[in-house]
Amino acid sequence: MALRDLFEIAENPKNYSAVRIKIATSDEVTSWSNGEVRTSETINYRTFKPERDGLFCGKIFGPVHDYECICGKYKRMKHRGITCEKCGVEVIESKVRGTGWVILNLHVQYLMSGF
Repeated sequence: MALRDLFEIAENPKNYSAVRIKIATSDEVTSWSNGEVRTSETINYRTFKPERDGLFCGKIFGPVHDYECICGKYKRMKHRGITCEKCGVEVIESKVRGTGWVILNLHVQYLMSGF
């Protein structure tokens, strides 16, 4: 079951008599993710492009501009749906950057800082 299946709008929600909720396992959450953030880098100060595997990575979150990969090899709508071999970004609309999940492994010091 994909994450998007959980949020589909039911055709007739008044027919439900009960709702069942369970906690997702770590394997399920991992299968829902789009990738893993491996570095704390954000944007390259020289090129102003997102760093690979960073917090704004185009490969993980999607393209910055509509129908354009990060390296610029594929531009325009005629390349829609293609994944760039060079930078790994799928050529789609940029509005997908706000959707999806990623894995972010924190160091133990961040987890224990509240205690």
